[in-house]
Amino acid sequence: MSPDPKSLRLFISVLKHGTIAAAAEHEHTAAAAISRRISDLEEQLGVALVVRSNKGITPTAAGQALLNMSHRVLHDLDSIRTQMHDYAVGMKGYIRIVANMSAIHQFMPKELSAFLSDNPLVQIDLEERVSTVIAQSIADNNADVGVLVMDHAIEGIEFLPYKEDDLVVIVPESHSLAGKGRVGFAETLIYDYVGLPAGSQMNLQLMRVASELGQIWRCRFQVSSYDALCLMVESDLGMGVLPRRIAMSYAKALGIKLLTLDEPWAHRQLHVCIRSYDALSPAARLLVDRMTGSRTAHH
Repeated sequence: MSPDPKSLRLFISVLKHGTIAAAAEHEHTAAAAISRRISDLEEQLGVALVVRSNKGITPTAAGQALLNMSHRVLHDLDSIRTQMHDYAVGMKGYIRIVANMSAIHQFMPKELSAFLSDNPLVQIDLEERVSTVIAQSIADNNADVGVLVMDHAIEGIEFLPYKEDDLVVIVPESHSLAGKGRVGFAETLIYDYVGLPAGSQMNLQLMRVASELGQIWRCRFQVSSYDALCLMVESDLGMGVLPRRIAMSYAKALGIKLLTLDEPWAHRQLHVCIRSYDALSPAARLLVDRMTGSRTAHH
């Protein structure tokens, strides 16, 4: 039979107060009951734990070892109780998230709203970054969870599939391509573009594909938001590329037309990236599980 937590707490109290009588008064328990608990512990463990004298009670060598172990065991039990209570009343924690513009506009608002509705005690810090910076932020421990379009794997970072989206070309209603339903990227390269911020994965992708075609991606302006990009396109300052879901929301209010981008790379996979699933806090792990629905990591 193993020692129970109550007996260990009383054992600690007796050694702390020096006498069974003092421990009994402090614990609001009968002295005889505490004495019986100490004797039961000694019988269960097969070793003397205390030395009784008219000056009080002191631990034997075995008793001192048990005292140290009891503190650790009871601390662990208290920790279990606290953490289980957090699950009962709602997970607590602080999660630092860095996400690209596409994820924040398309997916993160509803994702975080649902998560915080179920876990109102969790605090979340969300920051927008370009995809090329996000993975490094995770690697440098400047954030717990990243959401990005993965350009290439980074050593020591786990990438988990998240959502998918499709890129489209947007042009002003007066543009010569506006009547087309779909367009190849090569057809657009004779026109000026409005691009996203310098270093964004989207800009790098368009420059890289244009280079592979032996052409130049002519980025006339760079802006920091989809809102600005769509307004610039409407004003005939260039065409743009952005996710279909976002383009559709702007097309309802602006004079722009959506053209399906007829390229295999126009269908994109967004990823959640983390340093290590096992090293995540309970709150961050809960969020990552919710976002990815699986534990299959891609290194």
